[in-house]
Amino acid sequence: MNDDPGRGGAATCLPRLLLVDDEPRLLSSLYELLRDRDFHLVTAASGSEALVHLDAMRFDLVLLDLRLPDIGGHEIMDVINARDYDCDVIVMSGEVGIDAAIGALKRGAYDYLRKPYSREELLKTVDNALQKRRLAGDNQRIAQRLETSEKMYRYLVDSSPDIIYTLDHEGRFTFVNDRAYQLLGFTREELIGRHYSFVVHDEDLDRARYVFNERRVDERASRNVELRLKCNTAHGAANGERTFNNTLMTISLNAIGMHVPENTPRGERRREFFGTYGVARDITDRKRAEEMISYQAYHDILTDLPNRMLFKDRLGLAVIQAKRKMTELAVMFIDLDRFKLVNDTLGHVKGDELLQQAASRLKGCLRRGDTLARQGGDEFTIVLPELRDRDDAKSVAEKFIDALQQPFDLDGHVVHISASIGIAVYPADGETIDELLRHADIAMYQVKALGKNGHSFYHPSMLDMSHQKIALEQALRRALENGELEMYYQPQVDLTTGRIVGAEGLMRWNHPERGLLSAGEFLPFAEENGLMLPLSDWMLGALCRDLLAWNAAGGDSLRLSLNLSPQYLDRGDFFEKMRGTLARNGISPAQIEVEITENICIRNPQYAIEQLNKLCQLGVSVAIDDFGTGYSSLAYLHRFPIHTIKVDQSFVKEIHDEDGHYPVILAIISIARGLGLHLVAEGVETAAQARYLQANGCTTMQGYLYYRPVSLAGFIGVLKQRQGLPEHEPLPLALQD
Repeated sequence: MNDDPGRGGAATCLPRLLLVDDEPRLLSSLYELLRDRDFHLVTAASGSEALVHLDAMRFDLVLLDLRLPDIGGHEIMDVINARDYDCDVIVMSGEVGIDAAIGALKRGAYDYLRKPYSREELLKTVDNALQKRRLAGDNQRIAQRLETSEKMYRYLVDSSPDIIYTLDHEGRFTFVNDRAYQLLGFTREELIGRHYSFVVHDEDLDRARYVFNERRVDERASRNVELRLKCNTAHGAANGERTFNNTLMTISLNAIGMHVPENTPRGERRREFFGTYGVARDITDRKRAEEMISYQAYHDILTDLPNRMLFKDRLGLAVIQAKRKMTELAVMFIDLDRFKLVNDTLGHVKGDELLQQAASRLKGCLRRGDTLARQGGDEFTIVLPELRDRDDAKSVAEKFIDALQQPFDLDGHVVHISASIGIAVYPADGETIDELLRHADIAMYQVKALGKNGHSFYHPSMLDMSHQKIALEQALRRALENGELEMYYQPQVDLTTGRIVGAEGLMRWNHPERGLLSAGEFLPFAEENGLMLPLSDWMLGALCRDLLAWNAAGGDSLRLSLNLSPQYLDRGDFFEKMRGTLARNGISPAQIEVEITENICIRNPQYAIEQLNKLCQLGVSVAIDDFGTGYSSLAYLHRFPIHTIKVDQSFVKEIHDEDGHYPVILAIISIARGLGLHLVAEGVETAAQARYLQANGCTTMQGYLYYRPVSLAGFIGVLKQRQGLPEHEPLPLALQD
């Protein structure tokens, strides 16, 4: 894809561009984008090929991909710099980390474009780079003309974006261009005759003396020396100080720039020193950008706290100090309890606000010399150096917990959270950074396992528990492979007819050592460790296979309710999996009811509406499980395609007297009636609860009063038994598997 450089010799005057990318499609599209412009294009699909072209010909501009199969982009730039190739480099990379950009800029890249970039952005950057080269070439030619044209010299110098000046042999200004006034606020009259120290920052005077007083001759010069110059704010110049990159050249010149040779008695020729010529370029904005990039590389942008990298550096220094002084230090690992619930229900913007407020409160509890950092998500770490005893760490941890228990106001939403804090102490709990962090993390998870909202010091026995969690994860993965999972079914009863109208599918684990485990004993762990998707896939297939046996036993008129994990709903292929599984097994979608929590609806309403509408169009009905326990919204209930509300068992348990008054229950029943929704009460365990619910309009129930969850065989037995009973026959109570 290389243009022919012939074409009547005109191509030799065209800018020559080298395009380097190992992705053929991207390289081709880049070539097509630039081919119709007046460029001579050469392409390379690897770093070695690019170096061959660079050795063979001169290029004005190199468009360079960083990630190449043989030689990285940074290494190619190192070769360009080492061999002093006269070309500019525009880096194009898909790297999201900041280190790649910093590395490119340090190596002199003209610009850094992050893929995918827009067509306009690329073309503008290429044009600007070439324009810059043209300007550089023009300046060089103009500099040659300056020796013969004083008028052109002054015009061009005063039009320069840089400060151009000359000093006499004693360091006094003999000339400055107009740019000095624009940037520094000093007029030409205020500077001419003044010593250069008048405008140099006091702390940079030693560097300035080296630059200005070393009387270099010939082509040698001081280059790229950074100095801070003072500004005259009284004349409206920028406040503070500005940083200048000075390209200084000390040469023998007279007033018109002629070399004046001087013959010595021995016949030797030498150059007489007249002063210094210099160009000062304002790099204040670039320095600020570099400082910002450096700051962001070590700080969390959201909370402005040190990030994981900076925290490890400070922890490492604290460990060295503690070892030298033979003192203790503490490392804390903090996880915010209930943050995920707030983030899911109120959205990520409110979640970010909560993290910022929480970080501010934690900072307010620190001692002098302590370091608080954000590890990521809702996790924070703290190092407490020079610990007198463990009570110091305990006191700080208690301050953290008290501060976080106070309510948070997120633009009118008042939320409450707490924290689980694990503490590891050096050197008893570890002598390295990784050991201390790992043990503090283990102690934090111990707090979570014991109910959250507290703190705990690490103990070696916790390591065994951590290993048990790993073993549990491995065992659960084996359970999927070895067929140890099984679906149980809890019937739902219509009290007006006495008929079983449906059942809820509940997952069970036939553990080879611990026996039958309920879903509550392993599903929360599965959600934390990324196992909900494979478990949900298994459940969907198992339910459809069991439904075939249901229907064969006469249960084809019944509806099966299945609990849907939020993680499963969020997956883009959920609907297709549901439709495909039902079709393969010949199951009617009308037999399926998907149970979701109301928090799913509030977290991402529009996406949830789209997914649930697809299910409804397929023929699957939707129920809200545990209604009333989350962030309920009648507006969302009205918008969502919901068919059933399930009254949470926590409300049902409050019914102790069938003649009592339970306003929450009555409100939920009224909502269901007003919206025309089916209502199911779960967790019904007493006759008084059943009579109260039935008297107030809830007639479909699920609970131990009627049936416990049973295996597929047990459920089919229940179906066959109910087929032999007439309607309104008294229901069997608490039927066991």
